[in-house]
Parts: sequence; structure tokens; C-alpha cells
Amino acid sequence: MLAFPSRTALVLAVLLAPGSLHAQSDAACARDVLVAGSMQRQAIEQLEGGGDDEASLCRVWRRHVETMRRIAGVYGRCLSGPERTERLSQVQSSEKEFAGLVRSRCRGL
Repeated sequence: MLAFPSRTALVLAVLLAPGSLHAQSDAACARDVLVAGSMQRQAIEQLEGGGDDEASLCRVWRRHVETMRRIAGVYGRCLSGPERTERLSQVQSSEKEFAGLVRSRCRGL
């Protein structure tokens, strides 16, 4: 049997207690969803700002696609029920739309 110093044993007991990991993931998800919402608003603002030429538009679109994929990961992991369905649908639709634009209009740029 291993003998842990009492402080280490206490930390391990807290970390391994039922519900503690769930509470940590809940807190992380709450933070991640807030950050994802902010990222989504920023991505929309960048789209509205557009670009001066086709190359800069393509950069904005590529960045948008990557951002929507990251946000979808957060929403898929952290949300549930109708909110998950709605938000995930929004970002996945946007990702598909702009990925199509990148494929059709950004070859070689």
C-alpha cells in the first residue's frame, strides 16, 4: 500500500470524489460557451467588414470556417436539448456555406 502525504491524499480525494469532475466540466463548459458566443459575434463582425479584394475575402471566409468548426465543437460538447440543436445548426450551416464559397471562389488565393 502506498503512503501519500496527507495533503496529497486530500487533493486526490477531492479530485476523485463523485461529482467533482462533473462540476469542473460544468464550469469549463459555461466558460467555453461564453467564449464561443463571443467568437461567433466577432466572426460575424469580420464577415460584415469583408475585405478589399478577393484574396482578403478568402482569408476572412477561411477564418470564419475554422471559427465555426471550433464553436460547433464547444456547442456539441457543452449544450443539450433544443438550445444545442439550434446553436449547432446555426454554426454548422454557416460553416458549410462559407466552406462552399472558399471551394468555389478561392482557388489559388
